[in-house]
Amino acid sequence: MKINGPNHTNLNPYQKQLNKQTEIKKAFQQEDKLEISHQAKNLQENARPDAAREKKVAEIKQAVDQGEYKINAEKTAQKMIQFWNSRK
Repeated sequence: MKINGPNHTNLNPYQKQLNKQTEIKKAFQQEDKLEISHQAKNLQENARPDAAREKKVAEIKQAVDQGEYKINAEKTAQKMIQFWNSRK
């Protein structure tokens, strides 16, 4: 029987297998990428809301922040009914 010194490299016989598995995992790990087409970028630039709509949204936000925004329940219900009736 041969006795090896403290620098014996085969202390863990599974080390090669573990190293191979880590190399394989590293090879298959890829970072996620997102690419937006030029057409989509153009659509985003052209789809800016108009000034009147921005003004109305700002007014609603301000009313909500101040606690003054009132919801018309009847009008909301009518719009919901119209929406669901148009989907039939």
